[in-house]
Amino acid sequence: MALTNPLSASEVGTLWLTYQEKTLIMRMVEYFIEKSNEQEAKNLLGGLWQELHYYVMQLEQLFKEQGIVKPVGMTSADVNLEAPPLYDNGFDIMFLRILKEVSMGMYTMNMNMAYNDQVMTIYEGLTSVSQKIYKLSTLYLLEKGILSLPPKVTMPKTVEFIKGKKYQSGLNPFADKRALNDLELGILHHAIESNNVGLLLITGFAQCAKTPEVKAYFVKGMELCKKQIKTFEEILLDSNVHFSATSGSTVTTSTVPPFSEKLMMHCIYLLNGFSIVGNSFGTFFTFRNDISMKNALIAKDIFFYGQEGMEIKIKHGWFEEPPQMEDRAGIIKNNQ
Repeated sequence: MALTNPLSASEVGTLWLTYQEKTLIMRMVEYFIEKSNEQEAKNLLGGLWQELHYYVMQLEQLFKEQGIVKPVGMTSADVNLEAPPLYDNGFDIMFLRILKEVSMGMYTMNMNMAYNDQVMTIYEGLTSVSQKIYKLSTLYLLEKGILSLPPKVTMPKTVEFIKGKKYQSGLNPFADKRALNDLELGILHHAIESNNVGLLLITGFAQCAKTPEVKAYFVKGMELCKKQIKTFEEILLDSNVHFSATSGSTVTTSTVPPFSEKLMMHCIYLLNGFSIVGNSFGTFFTFRNDISMKNALIAKDIFFYGQEGMEIKIKHGWFEEPPQMEDRAGIIKNNQ
């Protein structure tokens, strides 16, 4: 019997991607719930798990109705709840906040490719959940003194317009550079904040990875995070802006992996994509060409780092293949 409302290729693809991301987050949240000794954090993590479980069930039901094979995603085999804590002091909620940033961006993209009412309703609901958890996570971290605010600035009193190309200059090391505008300051603060969390995450991954090339890949990622933090902090210091966007957390000495290498590699794969988008935003909306150039070069480094990770995932059979169109050329060629 033919479906009355079949999904389009773009909807099948984004739902598949959403399932991968949601099951990954659920496995990580399960571990953080198990290790958390702070009730407010456990409540926040537990509330998110319940919300995501509901939508994962919705996705599975939709796959069944449409005759789509259910993706594998991340399962209970990808998390070890008995592993000792790998992170402490609020890292769980700091990382949760970063994940919700990623999710909000993904749902915007997915909604733009949705035409089916049921699919759009799912993304509306997930967007609402992500915005709520992001807000609650931010307020929690501020209350605990874990999250640093961006620098305060003098409030603008007049409207000004840019006069001439000098506003964009900055590549000449011997010329004076103009002061950072508030948008550039916000972009740099966010980049340092995200990379501080990413550095802690991947340090923990490197510490407990067992496969040599996976461990080496995570160590390489640590250096890439450090490079970005150093680059952005130097720009701020050159502009006489001094502040610290710290995660307020540490990595423990545990070497017992709480997650499978498949999950850890996929987590870094998702964050690489988020980083490239973030650097592209920074490149376009930063008006000093020296900062734009540095953002573009960092995006290039992240791209090639991500490509290396994809090769490792494929080599070890950790990269689940997305749904694809029929190979018409192959069908025609084989029908001879």
